[in-house]
Amino acid sequence: MNLIVDIGNTQIKSGFFENNQLVRLENSTLGETEFVSGLLSRCENAPNVIISSVRKYPEELISRLKLACKVVLFFNSEIGTPLENLYESKSTLGYDRLAACAGAHGLYKGKDILVIDAGTAITFDFVTAKAQYLGGCISPGLKMRFKALHEFTQNLPELSKNEGFNLIGKNTNDAIVSGVQNGLIFEIDSYINKLKTIHPELRVVITGGDARFLNKKIDNKAAYHPEIVLEGLNKILEFNLLIHS
Repeated sequence: MNLIVDIGNTQIKSGFFENNQLVRLENSTLGETEFVSGLLSRCENAPNVIISSVRKYPEELISRLKLACKVVLFFNSEIGTPLENLYESKSTLGYDRLAACAGAHGLYKGKDILVIDAGTAITFDFVTAKAQYLGGCISPGLKMRFKALHEFTQNLPELSKNEGFNLIGKNTNDAIVSGVQNGLIFEIDSYINKLKTIHPELRVVITGGDARFLNKKIDNKAAYHPEIVLEGLNKILEFNLLIHS
């Protein structure tokens, strides 16, 4: 049994994996120690655990895990992964980006892969067919674009994602929605098209809060994997269990 915990700024997501299959998923806004302790109390077998976090790990959580679990890993730039990491500034690389790529590589070994994570920011990350993580790019996500138009102008309202929009907006609100959403859709399709000229057999994976919405709108349909970060963290845990066995 593997327990995977991904601690974000406002939410914690966890998954239990058996035989590399996600068997239980839980989300919470509780504190790290309270949430993880609750998970462990409901687990019959002391699991192997990997935790990825954007926050500092509290000492109480570390102590609790080391007492209850067989193996405890805290994901950082020093931990080995199934990918060769060629990013130049490894210490500044978001762990979720690398974990998502490890998950995608597990699905499409031997293929060139683009992983798109459409959240607050939208990230594009590339893995070669030789399992090399090269990097990618970071761009504002939908919510950030709407917010920026409002905050950096005097008269434009702050709007939000909307299913109904056209290529040409005939009033200010519609123009904002059209500009923000079409702009990001065109950006995603253009990035995919450009990469496909270099890597014709490219596989594209999309995840994140706005992934389902955007994947319906782009021309280059991607494989939607909402839990690819957890799947990647599980792959990283299994990789480390194997090399240290």
